[in-house]
Amino acid sequence: MRDGLRGLTTRGRSFLAAGLAAAVSAGILGEKDLLRVAVLLAVLPLLAALYVGRSRYKLACHRSLEPHRVPVGASARMVLRLQNMSRLPTGTLLLEDRLPYALGSRPRVVLERLGAHQASSVAYTVRAEVRGRYEVGPLVVRMTDPFGLCELTRAFPGTDRLTVVPQVVPLPSVRLPGEYAGSGESRARSVAVHGEDDAATREYRRGDDLRRVHWKSTARTGELMVRREEQPWESRATILLDTRAYGHRGDGPTASFEWAVSAAASIATHLRQAGYKLRLVTGSGADLDAGEGAGDGLLLDHLAEVRLDQRVEITTLIQHVRQRADGGLIIGLFGSLSTAEAELLAGLRANGATCVCFLLDSSAWLNLPAHARAEADQAHDTAALALLQSGWRVIGVDHAGRLPALWPQAGRGSQGFALRAAMAETVAGTVR
Repeated sequence: MRDGLRGLTTRGRSFLAAGLAAAVSAGILGEKDLLRVAVLLAVLPLLAALYVGRSRYKLACHRSLEPHRVPVGASARMVLRLQNMSRLPTGTLLLEDRLPYALGSRPRVVLERLGAHQASSVAYTVRAEVRGRYEVGPLVVRMTDPFGLCELTRAFPGTDRLTVVPQVVPLPSVRLPGEYAGSGESRARSVAVHGEDDAATREYRRGDDLRRVHWKSTARTGELMVRREEQPWESRATILLDTRAYGHRGDGPTASFEWAVSAAASIATHLRQAGYKLRLVTGSGADLDAGEGAGDGLLLDHLAEVRLDQRVEITTLIQHVRQRADGGLIIGLFGSLSTAEAELLAGLRANGATCVCFLLDSSAWLNLPAHARAEADQAHDTAALALLQSGWRVIGVDHAGRLPALWPQAGRGSQGFALRAAMAETVAGTVR
């Protein structure tokens, strides 16, 4: 009852005050009819408080989120099921789910009445234009009587988490350079999938099964040779995501960094579906692995939360990559680079790895005057030339670039960009 009295609305308090005033007036004037009116005015809000207060702890709520992971720009459906666990019907219920600002305004749904043990479901959709992880809930239920004299609020503790991952775009099939690089002498090997013997042999070691002796090689070398159990070449790729804050420009979903994150998600998904064993390395220190058939969600969940870092430098990213030498194909997604930073990236080719760079001209995400644009273009071309000279394949990306159209260049190389960069260097040399 105390909770009900605390929940009296302005209307309920006004009724109660009017009843008390009428009772005082009736006592002064000696009007019995006025006293009856006073009793009615005072009793109504008290009955409403009793009615609402008794049903306060008789509700159960269940929320379901479909799906729990959506790409940027997609919608998720939220279903709320509310059940009255008591024998008394409820009054009007106002449901309000708490949402973060990025998911839009808080949805409000009105349920007129729930009978004894009756349940009702309501649904709404949310749409996020910014990647990240968001807490949905808790649900707040406002219960009121039919006259609106008393209102109580109850918050259910349960919440759900919605993960908004970067947008993944389909990429055309392209034969990439170095796609079968791995471990061993130069490639990865393990037990053969189908159990077939590879023609490669080695010297007999004590304990080897004599049924694996390769007699032709034994006769040719004069030493006992056995077949080696090997697996077809394993494709490996490392994706590098540049998280330097000063390397990217623009704000919100249209920033250059968001282009790079979406590209990383698209390339990772495409290569994983092609059977690659993936490694994702970011300048912020993340180092994630994903093999064929697993790990796709892990990479996307991490990319949903990756952020720019003011403290990261290009040397930090290089150090993270060198902590483990996997070989194979390296695909880098870089913001604007200086010539010195581009030259430092040459060290990643020390083990003969094939390196492909998507070099973003992040200044294209800004509106610059003509002279500033010319300087930015020249700096971009100079950095690209430094990468080309160190053996990287370079694919230039501007604000209008679309990854599906650029992706085939990863297989063809970067001759066009090399010619443009070489011309820029020649012109710059002539001017000097």
